[in-house]
Amino acid sequence: MKYILTLITLITMSSISAQTSSIYDIKINSLVGEKIDLKKYKGKHILIVNVASKCGFTSQYKELQELHEKYKEKLVIIGVPCNQFGKQEPGSAAEIQSFCKKNYGVEFLITEKVEVKGDNQHPLYSWLTSKDINGISSSSVKWNFQKYMIDTEGNYLDVFYSATKPNSNKIIKFLE
Repeated sequence: MKYILTLITLITMSSISAQTSSIYDIKINSLVGEKIDLKKYKGKHILIVNVASKCGFTSQYKELQELHEKYKEKLVIIGVPCNQFGKQEPGSAAEIQSFCKKNYGVEFLITEKVEVKGDNQHPLYSWLTSKDINGISSSSVKWNFQKYMIDTEGNYLDVFYSATKPNSNKIIKFLE
C-alpha cells in the first residue's frame, strides 16, 4: 500500500510540473507591434500591470515611471493596456502611446492591448492567474492597475490589487 501511495504521489507531482510553464516562453507584442522577448529580462524582477488611460488609478502611471527610473537596473515594468474594466482604455495603440508619454513621461515597456480575463484571455494573464500554469498561485484580475511581481528567475511572487500603489513597501521589499 505504501508503494502505491508513493507512486500516486510521484505521478501527481509530475503531472503538476508538466502543466506549469515559464513566463519566459510567453509571446506578446509591444504597443508598436514589435515582439517582446521576456527571456531577455531574466535576472531582473518584472512588475506586470494592466493599465488604462481613463481610470481613477491612472495617476499610478507617474509612480510606475518613478519606480522604473529608480530601479531600472533590477526591475522591468510592463504596462499591459486593457479595455475590459469600464471601457477605460478605448484608445488605439498610437493614442495610448501618446497619452502615456505626454501625461506621465512613460518610458517603461507598454504592450499591445489585450484581454486579461475571460474567453480571450491573453496567455500572459493565463500564466499570471492560474496556479496550474505558474505553479504558485491563482488569482483573478479585479480591475485596472492590478500588479503582478515576478522574481529574477521568472517565478510568480505576488499579486497586488489596484489600491496598492507602485511605491508601496509591499512592492519595494522585493527590490531592496
